[in-house]
Amino acid sequence: MAALSSEYKSGASQNSAKLEAYQESYLYVLLSSSILKFGGPFTLKSGRQSPYFFNAGLFCTGESISTVASCYAQRIIQSGVQFDVLFGPAYKGIPLAATVAMALKLHHGIDVGFSYNRKEAKTHGEGGTLVGAPLKGRVLILDDVMTAGTAINEAVSFIEAAQDATLVGVCIALDRQERINDQDERSTVEVVSQRLNVPVLSVVGLDQIITFMESRGGYATEITGMKEYRKRYGGSSSIAK
Repeated sequence: MAALSSEYKSGASQNSAKLEAYQESYLYVLLSSSILKFGGPFTLKSGRQSPYFFNAGLFCTGESISTVASCYAQRIIQSGVQFDVLFGPAYKGIPLAATVAMALKLHHGIDVGFSYNRKEAKTHGEGGTLVGAPLKGRVLILDDVMTAGTAINEAVSFIEAAQDATLVGVCIALDRQERINDQDERSTVEVVSQRLNVPVLSVVGLDQIITFMESRGGYATEITGMKEYRKRYGGSSSIAK
């Protein structure tokens, strides 16, 4: 693979508040389907109390998952990352891997395999913990939201255990753009990208959500809550402070 560009080494410039057309379509689905929920506070895995919550389990209709998959595919193509296989960690990464593979073929003419893991190894039939295309060549992980990077670590372990497989990147639905802990100003995305030495792409970031909602109007309370949360927990890759 070619050397990583500064875009995906830093993990920052992809979250410019400027919106592409596909990102506007994506954010419309997130809001209209209540995939992005407000009200809270919602307790995250980190223990933080957030005014908003992203529920990827609500990518549960043909229309919503089709739009989401198309937006993932567009973000991946836009990044220029080269890959051979998509890997979706169980459970939420499974439909993402399948539908993004379809979107890449339908909209971009790119035919790649997809693979996912079982939470428990199958002891009959073909057995094993992996399903789908063999993990060979350049592997791109797909997931929803990265809070502490725990799920990504597990996915990476499957790739490291496979023969002839190399991790080339990660693509997530949303970059919350918050620091990984109170002792480190870097965002979770930054930390994971630097540790794995691969790009961590996101379809959108928190800054872009705020920009979209400001342009739509009627979200004053929600925007205030997100800005206050960002001011308190925002990582160094957050564009707007």
